[in-house]
Amino acid sequence: MKKMRKLGWVGAILLAGSVQAAVRMPKIFGDGMVLQQQVAVPVWGWAAPGERVTVTFAGQSKETAAKADGTWSLKLDALQASSEPARLEVRGANALTFSDVVVGEVWFCSGQSNMEWTMRSVDHAEKEIAAANLPLIRHFKAPKRVSGLPLDDVNAVWEKTSPAGIGDESAVAFLFGRRLHQVLNVPIGLINCSWGGTRIEPWTPLCGFEGIPALEGILRNAQKRVEQVSPGSTSYKATHQTYFTRLQEWIAESEKRLAANQAVTAMPEYPSVFSFRNQDPTVLFNGMVAGLVPYAIRGAIWYQGCSNNGEGMLYLEKTKALVKGWRQVWGQGDFPYYLVQLAPYTYGGNPENLPGIWEAQAAVPAAIPNTGYTVINDIGNIRDIHPRNKQDVGLRLANQALNRTYGRSEIAWAGPVYRSFAIEGQTVCVTFDHAEGLKTRDGQPPTWFEICGEDGRFVKADAKIDGTSVILSASSVSAPKAMRFAWNQIAEPNLVNGIGLPAGAFRCGK
Repeated sequence: MKKMRKLGWVGAILLAGSVQAAVRMPKIFGDGMVLQQQVAVPVWGWAAPGERVTVTFAGQSKETAAKADGTWSLKLDALQASSEPARLEVRGANALTFSDVVVGEVWFCSGQSNMEWTMRSVDHAEKEIAAANLPLIRHFKAPKRVSGLPLDDVNAVWEKTSPAGIGDESAVAFLFGRRLHQVLNVPIGLINCSWGGTRIEPWTPLCGFEGIPALEGILRNAQKRVEQVSPGSTSYKATHQTYFTRLQEWIAESEKRLAANQAVTAMPEYPSVFSFRNQDPTVLFNGMVAGLVPYAIRGAIWYQGCSNNGEGMLYLEKTKALVKGWRQVWGQGDFPYYLVQLAPYTYGGNPENLPGIWEAQAAVPAAIPNTGYTVINDIGNIRDIHPRNKQDVGLRLANQALNRTYGRSEIAWAGPVYRSFAIEGQTVCVTFDHAEGLKTRDGQPPTWFEICGEDGRFVKADAKIDGTSVILSASSVSAPKAMRFAWNQIAEPNLVNGIGLPAGAFRCGK
């Protein structure tokens, strides 16, 4: 009997060893996934050290060996778009097969509640959902999770767009993807990592904060936190030794109390340094994004900023960190990044805080290569922080991507953008780019223009359109020095160009 038990133990150990050695892959690789076309496609996972792993797909067969730490990776050569379901096979000591794999365009979609906002809550939701029978648009939605260190996997699956499931998917992501699918006629993959009420810092990888002077404090604190929570570090060991000592003292004291028929006190709490809030820098990247990297994508769309309202141009520095960090960890160069303007809303407090964020958002394209800004101040709701018209948001984002990323020059995407400012006696001339057919959407004089004189007090300006310019004046300002446009959190200006796209907030002068 003892011999049989020994054999049983040996068998269990061998079985455990074989399970550990089995080839595994992160869940972003799954049935129904969309692979990015026209770029090298990273494929990776885990196996026994030294184990040979072969990946086969679309006529290609690539092989590599697992490293000493059990990780392996390789790249498939650039693929051509295909809507035909195919199988991707991975073989080592065991075999994995992923079915219904298609090749097209993959976009990473992130932000806070307006990106998370689902299709069941948009305008005309019932009609939109009923028509959403689009199995070649597929979604991968990361569950909400925080982590002090980067995780190597994200527990989700690929879902096809159908009336039964689209109601719970990101509206902006889907409507963006739907427009791309309609024009490009290829499969679309949408990776949704969003969480309502979150700041920009949690979505940023640690490396993103490096080299940005304005964010040195965030970087130092984040680095210190990483050291504290990294197993094997001096800090990690010291914190736990202190905690274990407290536990031992508590156990000894509790045994005495129990023997004396006295109440036992609560055990010491686990050190707070190992608890994370979803607003802490890096924790959402670590918990929801890191395990997806470096899955091949075309680019990223971003809808966030409410939780950083009031930071003004500091938000630009944080956007630099986000984009730089994402591009660095993905290793795909300067992939496209398109952000959505925050919609006008009655936040309360200083009404000029929100224009400060708008100014930072509008500065992104000039400050960061291959980025874009989508203005939506005409389709918001100043009484609802979650405007229901996500259709136009998705359309405008997609049209910019179609024009700039996919070269569809016939698709217009830009509203009027400030170009120059000139003082001409008692008037101010403001000239715009992308201003062909400059007009107002209601036929009334342009609204939300203000000018000021030497005293710096802004007053409402009389505004008249002159070609691609707007001429400003005010009877109370004889010598204007500066102007501003839409500089209030509830500003819904009426200035648009010939294709009906709006101008965003800006200011200039001294």
